[in-house]
Amino acid sequence: MNKNDLTQGNLWKRILLFSLPLMLSNVLQVLFNMADVAVVGQFAGSKALGAVGSTSTLVALFTGILIGMSCGVNVLVALHYGAKKPKEVVETVHTSALVCLVLGIFLLITGVTFSRDILQLLNTKEELIDGATKYLRIYFLGMPALALYNFGNGVYSAVGETRKPLIYLMIAGVLNVVLNLILVIGFHMDVEGVAIASVISQYVSAILILISLSRVKDVYGLVFTKLRFHGDKVKAILTIGIPSSLQYAIFQVANLFVQVGVNSFDAVMVEGNSAAANADALVYDVMAAFYTACSSFMSQNFGAKKKDRVLKSYFISLAYSFGIGTIMGLLLVVFGETFLALFTKDAIVIEAGMKRLTIMGLSYGVSAFMDASIAACRGLGKSVVPTIIVIMGSCVFRVIWVYTVFAYFKTIPSLYLLYIFSWSITAIAELVYFIKIYRTQMKMLQ
Repeated sequence: MNKNDLTQGNLWKRILLFSLPLMLSNVLQVLFNMADVAVVGQFAGSKALGAVGSTSTLVALFTGILIGMSCGVNVLVALHYGAKKPKEVVETVHTSALVCLVLGIFLLITGVTFSRDILQLLNTKEELIDGATKYLRIYFLGMPALALYNFGNGVYSAVGETRKPLIYLMIAGVLNVVLNLILVIGFHMDVEGVAIASVISQYVSAILILISLSRVKDVYGLVFTKLRFHGDKVKAILTIGIPSSLQYAIFQVANLFVQVGVNSFDAVMVEGNSAAANADALVYDVMAAFYTACSSFMSQNFGAKKKDRVLKSYFISLAYSFGIGTIMGLLLVVFGETFLALFTKDAIVIEAGMKRLTIMGLSYGVSAFMDASIAACRGLGKSVVPTIIVIMGSCVFRVIWVYTVFAYFKTIPSLYLLYIFSWSITAIAELVYFIKIYRTQMKMLQ
């Protein structure tokens, strides 16, 4: 169990080396959706672009639930692995696989059944709703595969192995792009073509990562005959995973209210927002690599009772995430029109998209203070209170903003500015809570 030990070595170097493959993995997941949007925008027209783009918040909502559950897997496997408790690692891994699979099947059923109803609640444009519904119902068929891939990714990142998930996503990502082009250009499909390509790619990545885990000889290896629910492990996974999932889900629910605000403008603004929103996922997921590193390094070192490395892991992860978020944001402000041209040829849609990119590009770095603190608390085994803080600061606050500030000004900048204000408020509260929890948990190690 020493091969992937995160409790030794230079933290600046190890966190960066740990995060780089994970960063590329996260970007590839974003590229799955970006490839969908780019192909339909270039070869199927603005209407198809708007249909796929209008589903982005819902897709993020459901996939965020799976990512949140994988956070519970990541923290618990890292904690037991760092504490050198092989039996606990084995039981956690095999219980987690089943928990994630069940969740994926549940989301598949929910998504396929209620896609159109949810889109109607969001006031999706009449000319876009048929295409958006078709895209979602096909896309949600891939939820079980996405759940299993995120399970495997959570296990691998917990033990410091981030290169293998990257390789599997690269294979699936290339397949996704090729299938997009074949189905949309060759077979003249539009939204259903890119949805089918995404689903096939998701199952390929899931199969590859499960096969890989089944060949691992270390304690975190997957043995299919050992798959069963261990009651205490189910409880532990859900204790961290459910609040984390709720954090992602409610965060996206708040964004649904933002989508309602966007939908109050004309179709051009909706399409511009859809194109520009791809930058959010790209930047967030690059930054998220360092949040995963934060949780993994803090969990292993907390399990190993190495107090100095616990706190240093937080500060280093925060520094990296803030730096990359700020740099990427500024690049998007400068080269935003070039970025948007990947998704649409329409000049007025690009102009509309720049309204979002300009404000968001100057704001991304601020979110690091919020998310790194949440990841740090999760790494110390605390997930409930950080979720409540996020609900109040980033979710409830956003809903209030939409129905007060935005309702008063009724301008697109007044809508987008809610992000930096909500991030700032939530970051302060999360940081205060982290300081309290850190002091309490460190006393337990004395």
